[in-house]
Amino acid sequence: MLSEEIKKRMLQAMKSGDTLEKEILRVALGEIQTQEARASKAMSDEEVAAVLRKLVKNNQETLGVSERAEQKDQLAKEIAILESLLPKALGVDEIVAALAPVRDAVKAAGNDGQATGVAMKHLKSAGAVVTGKEVTEAVKRLRAG
Repeated sequence: MLSEEIKKRMLQAMKSGDTLEKEILRVALGEIQTQEARASKAMSDEEVAAVLRKLVKNNQETLGVSERAEQKDQLAKEIAILESLLPKALGVDEIVAALAPVRDAVKAAGNDGQATGVAMKHLKSAGAVVTGKEVTEAVKRLRAG
C-alpha cells in the first residue's frame, strides 16, 4: 500500500538524516492518519494519492506566492518528494490511445463536457491514473480528429 511506502521512505530518511524528506513525509502521514481517524477506516491507495495530490497542490500555490528564494527552493524539493510517491499519470497521447474502445461514444457526446465524462468513466474503470486537464485535452483531440 502507498501509506506503507510512505512509512518506509520516512524511516529511510530518518536513518540517512534527510530532515526535509522526513518532515514532508511526516506531514503527509499526519494528514493521512487524520483522515483515517475521521472516517474510522484505513484509506485506499487512491485516497492516499488524493491526499498527496492535495499537499502537492497546496505547496504549488504557496510556491507561486512565495518571495524568498530559500523558501521556493524548499517547496520545490517538497513537491518533488511528494510527486515521487504518486503513481505516474498518463500523458495526453497515452490517454488518446486508452480511449480507443470508446472513441465513437466520445465523438457522439453532445458537448465536450459530456465527452469528458464518458472518457473519465472509461479511464477510471480501467484503473488509469489521469488528471482532468490531460483528459480534457485528449477529448478535444479525439473530437477534432
